[in-house]
Amino acid sequence: MDEYQIIERVKEWYKTEPIETEDNFLFNNKIIISQPSYERLYEQNSSINKQVIGYVYAFSTNYLSLFQFPMLERDDIMPILYLYKIGYIQEGEWSDAYPLPNLKYYIVAVERSDKLAIELVDLDVAANNVNLPKIVISVLGSKLLSTNVIPDDKLDRIQTQLLRQKLFAGNTWNNAWEIVYNYFDEDRRRLAKKVVKIGIDYNRVFRPYRVVYDTKTWEQVLV
Repeated sequence: MDEYQIIERVKEWYKTEPIETEDNFLFNNKIIISQPSYERLYEQNSSINKQVIGYVYAFSTNYLSLFQFPMLERDDIMPILYLYKIGYIQEGEWSDAYPLPNLKYYIVAVERSDKLAIELVDLDVAANNVNLPKIVISVLGSKLLSTNVIPDDKLDRIQTQLLRQKLFAGNTWNNAWEIVYNYFDEDRRRLAKKVVKIGIDYNRVFRPYRVVYDTKTWEQVLV
């Protein structure tokens, strides 16, 4: 599947199937299942972790800022996905033990009003652009630890270092989110120039493949 085919698949899944949770997994056979369903399958066949190629985060919102900049909504998930990809796991998260060695895509599907925006990013590209490989090495070292469960304190250090960086027009992740929120949802129009600059860096960092659909017709629209 290419990027457009994946986005179309996510649209069809969102359109035709009940969305049980925000956390979902895309398999190489185009199936998308919820995190609880994945856990049940994993207990029966632990090798299915190798079939996962994408993580799909699906949610609805009233905030225009999250619809326009959905990758800013969660500042915790990208480091976790990257760590699972390179062989680590988080204790108590997403079942008890399964790295995701073939995870390639991080996908966000966000619905607002009668529109659904889907953004897809290549996890390796985005991770490199937010310096995650360097941060992980600085905290965990260059070799996989003998136990691949990430201690909470080390995960916190990785996430803290990520969020300290000024990646978006001289703003940290959380400050950038605050600016776009104030512009789109609090109508602070004086922030327009800052939002444009943040948007440029948002696209440079994540390089998202974005498609928006009208949920009444399920046709693509320009938004």
